[in-house]
Amino acid sequence: MRCFRGCVGYCVLILASPVCLAVELTKEAVDGWDRYILTTEAKLESRFRGEGMFLGPQDSPAWRQQLRNHTTLVYPSVPKGVVSIKGGLIQDWSGAVFVPNSSLKQVLSIVQDYDHHKAIYKPDIAEAKLRSRSGDNFNVFMRIVKSKLMLSAVLNTDHDIRFTTLDSHRVFSRAYCRRIAEVSGAGKQGEHELPVGQDHGYIWRITGYWFFEERDSGVYISCQSITLTRDIPFLLEKVLGPVLRELPGESLRLSLEQTRNAITALAAPPPVSPLPKE
Repeated sequence: MRCFRGCVGYCVLILASPVCLAVELTKEAVDGWDRYILTTEAKLESRFRGEGMFLGPQDSPAWRQQLRNHTTLVYPSVPKGVVSIKGGLIQDWSGAVFVPNSSLKQVLSIVQDYDHHKAIYKPDIAEAKLRSRSGDNFNVFMRIVKSKLMLSAVLNTDHDIRFTTLDSHRVFSRAYCRRIAEVSGAGKQGEHELPVGQDHGYIWRITGYWFFEERDSGVYISCQSITLTRDIPFLLEKVLGPVLRELPGESLRLSLEQTRNAITALAAPPPVSPLPKE
């Protein structure tokens, strides 16, 4: 055990070194990402139209029953949740929760309240601000914090989020991160952004698809979250590969559960004050 910890510590120090981690987002990686997103959206097109299994490929009575039993389902959208492309890794995960005794209106009031996402989604979101809104289209700034073992990254991100209403019971959204800048020395004097695409490669791209359906006296929420990161150096693959590949699934699970908790708190009846004693 001591030997393993020493190996992990040594590898983390290597991976945390700015010199070793410095990497550039290549055109090949961007092109591979763009092709992957186009292919993904082609597969999602029937769901965008409200046809077939709106909540996802595992949408079934048995699946819904698990969700109604307060289970959080999180699973890789592709084998092991990872697709290797030239110059990077695409990580693709899906998940779902059910929020009982809630309405679609209540759910949207939480997920679209971006100025309060800092409180709902901490510690992953350190800051959030709605910059502009046009109808059901939102432009949002978020400062994202990712941490695992001794690895930590702070990212300033800009998102375009578009909601589409299919009917009174179903809404979906597409969230595209348009800019990701890694922050060096976050919270310290001299804090600054690294050049976009010339950083440590923790996260270069984020896209998320969320589906909301009011049914069975509550609301089902499902999400497919896709990210692009740098690949893992060969020497660190065995030690850190499994840990780093778990991060997207863990983050999605936490996000779904935090969403459910915030909606549950909103939908809960106010506490009854005790009657004054005579």
